[in-house]
Amino acid sequence: MPSSTGDNITAKNANWKFDAKTAQNFEEHVVRSVPMYEQGHTLVEQFSDFFIKDDSTIYELGSSTGKLSYRLSSKHEFRNANFIAIDIEQDMIDIASKKYKNKNLSFLCDDINTIELEKSDFIVAFYTVQFIHPKLRQELINKIYDSLEWGGGFIMFEKVRANDARFQDIISTLYTEFKLSNGYSPNEIISKTKSLKGVLEPFSSNANVDMLKRAGFEDILTIFKYLNFEGLLAIK
Repeated sequence: MPSSTGDNITAKNANWKFDAKTAQNFEEHVVRSVPMYEQGHTLVEQFSDFFIKDDSTIYELGSSTGKLSYRLSSKHEFRNANFIAIDIEQDMIDIASKKYKNKNLSFLCDDINTIELEKSDFIVAFYTVQFIHPKLRQELINKIYDSLEWGGGFIMFEKVRANDARFQDIISTLYTEFKLSNGYSPNEIISKTKSLKGVLEPFSSNANVDMLKRAGFEDILTIFKYLNFEGLLAIK
């Protein structure tokens, strides 16, 4: 039976989905669930100034309801740039298309694992790769690297695992306290954790960096770190 994970969202064991109910409540839920989520959006905006030019193509992979892509397209509205936000869930794309409109922004329902990407100057995956099956992740990062123009930037925000059991215990406890402080009940936190089994599979920080390096990236910088949430900038 589905259990409440908070914010009018229910999910079954090991079966979290970004379907219609989740999409309708996504923006409220993610801000309460992910530390400094809005600040992460702001950071991506700030870094985008160094990569987005006139006639640039920009992708957000796993754009959910489109808020970050809208912020980026609005910031660079004076440019003749092309912003493409991709998500596999039609419910997410439907909400994004109705809620966030800009002349240089388009929303596309497609699978980032199979879609062909055009040459681009800036690509963002904001807490997206962690939901891609581990066997497909390296191929996706390879495709991102190949898509980027020389000097292009890729920003990847991810939930990460700590590098040993003691640190993982500490971080997990603090993250639970964060969710409790935002009003989630213990039962809602447990239900969300159970629903994400086999769906969200974080790598460690080192594993994410190694994956970027195998794709060809050499210049990699940590631009955000809070508990078990991390942002990386990789430049081709």
